Amino acid sequence: MQSGAVGSFRDLRDFLELISSMGELQTVEGANWDLELGGIAEVAAYKHGAPALLFDSIKGYPKGYRVLANIFGTQKRAAMVLRLPLELATIPLVKTLKERLKTRESKKPQVKSSGPILENVDSGAKVDVLKFPAPRWHECDGGRYIGTADLVITKDPEEEWVNVGTYRVMIHNKDTLGLYISPGHHGRLMLQKYWERGQNAPIAISVGHDPTFLIGSGLGAPWGLSEYDLIGWASSQPIELVEAPYTKLPVPATSEIVLEGECPPLEKESMPEGPFGEWTGYYASGSRSEAVVKVKSVLYRNDPILTAAPDFRPFAPANGLGYLHRLIKAAFLWNRLDEDGVEGVTGVWYMLPGHVNYYPVVSLKQMYPGHAKRAAYSVLATDVAGYHGRYVIIVDDDIDASDMDEVLWAVATRCDVATGMDIVTASWSTPLDPTISPRKRDDKDFTSSRAIINACRPFHWRDKFPKVNKISDQYKSEILERWGHLFK
Repeated sequence: MQSGAVGSFRDLRDFLELISSMGELQTVEGANWDLELGGIAEVAAYKHGAPALLFDSIKGYPKGYRVLANIFGTQKRAAMVLRLPLELATIPLVKTLKERLKTRESKKPQVKSSGPILENVDSGAKVDVLKFPAPRWHECDGGRYIGTADLVITKDPEEEWVNVGTYRVMIHNKDTLGLYISPGHHGRLMLQKYWERGQNAPIAISVGHDPTFLIGSGLGAPWGLSEYDLIGWASSQPIELVEAPYTKLPVPATSEIVLEGECPPLEKESMPEGPFGEWTGYYASGSRSEAVVKVKSVLYRNDPILTAAPDFRPFAPANGLGYLHRLIKAAFLWNRLDEDGVEGVTGVWYMLPGHVNYYPVVSLKQMYPGHAKRAAYSVLATDVAGYHGRYVIIVDDDIDASDMDEVLWAVATRCDVATGMDIVTASWSTPLDPTISPRKRDDKDFTSSRAIINACRPFHWRDKFPKVNKISDQYKSEILERWGHLFK
């Protein structure tokens, strides 16, 4: 862990001890798994700086069977998981992560013969996923969702590499789960390979674990590279895995709960999945027939903890994986722009309020005519920011990309709507996009439009643009030195 970070941790329980010592964990006793737990988590998610929530003594469940929610509601907790200095925030934090990502390399995991996850193993008639307090998060959800901050673990049947992704998992009954993976994701492609052979796909799902493992779902591993290798790099040490007894798939040795089994071909068995209140803030994808997982074995630690990242309306700071993915995606996008030869980038951020995809903002020191527009189209061309967004905003380098007030002021005062906006059609989107019409859904046309907002001073007369009415940095320092006591 880098200078300025607090301690180190090897599993979820170590992590909870650390954030508790920092005043960033609150225990909630006696909530009902049916809506009440989700309601508390949702109200808390909109408060900036709110602690993570550890639910215990959940109605109908023994004390010790816990649910952890709102894990990444602050930049400090996200920085801790990323092993970055805790005193940094916004653009300095993104810049530090950006430089660290340049050293990204795979670090092979270590496979152990035993681990805490094997403390309890239920198989056969003992399998019962309802023994864990999986919540019904939102009023219109189609059921209880045990997988929101989960790890869905699959192995390619041809190439023998392991994929780890975060996909939503619903409970149908005590030994059957519903699984939704959007088209094109690696986990789905692997399942299809088994199904094309007429085979059930072996699958393991960790639903409680060290939050470091959730970095994998944001790191954008290319096809053929296991997220396990990258998580080892991110945590600065090889991760430890054990072989799950039924599927033989490698699972985290320190996981809290792992469900393993088989996923049969859709034509053989499927069930209605959803609806679920998703990261767009809508029930856009409704309910449809999706894959099921027949659970054959349940592994769990004593007093297990279910990790959760329920989705609320996207302007909640603790929505889903919160600041963790916001920081990762901003750092990745900055590096992609560097690699594309876009000069003069001074900051990258994903603006709140909004989901991490909706408002990528790039601050830029303009160097030539068309520089801002080139930067905007380079953003759209990346794998990081090209998926289901709405706006790309480019601002001058005097604007803090992480300060929504400054960004919107630049949009209002430097963007001439007639000349400073471009509309891009047929952009890559998702079935979860609420703007996709019923007709397009029937045609499986999951594309939408994007808007580019050039909120930079017009390059060809930027020197004649009205001066900003703002105290100089030097005079501000002098004021703070003399009168700083007024602003504490």
